[in-house]
Amino acid sequence: MRVSQEKMTANADAIENCIDEYYEENGISPSIEVIAAETGISKSTVGRYLQKLTAEGRLISNGRRGYATKQMQQQTGLISVPILGNIACGAPIFADGTVKEYVRLPASLLGSGSYFILTTSGDSMIDAGIDDGDTVIVKQQDYAEVGDIVVALVGDDATLKRYYPEPERKRIRLQPENENHEPIYVRECLIQGIAVTVWKNLK
Repeated sequence: MRVSQEKMTANADAIENCIDEYYEENGISPSIEVIAAETGISKSTVGRYLQKLTAEGRLISNGRRGYATKQMQQQTGLISVPILGNIACGAPIFADGTVKEYVRLPASLLGSGSYFILTTSGDSMIDAGIDDGDTVIVKQQDYAEVGDIVVALVGDDATLKRYYPEPERKRIRLQPENENHEPIYVRECLIQGIAVTVWKNLK
């Protein structure tokens, strides 16, 4: 029998709430057996929901230590940040939106808001200290100030550039930080977020 969307949502919420409540009482994540017993959902179904919730970013897998919810992460001072793939520091290329994995970072390092991680490709931002292969932490938002380094979506492609709107010319200039690269001019683009931190690959 096909499970309704309402039932699926209720099951997912019940599992997430069970994990939160068990952690609050015991200081550890519950096993699949415990979740099944507490929620009345079969162990095999609980397992499928845990995979689904992890893929959606609602849970993070801690290996043998079980699963953590967003509330648990806040209590521990850590937040889960998805690694999405590569971003061009040159001509726009597609930024892979599929979550490759999650990393847990101190909330005090980033502040409030949602974040994601991209790996850079290309050399057009080297004068801003962003080299090929660096890891960039991006704060997810759909707006930017003039001069911010943004992840800009142009059509189906994304690129990392400084953001300079030019309303008098009815265009936006996406400015590289390398004199060997030309600016990209577009009529419009979608801001996916602003770069806030760069991790360097030491050589």
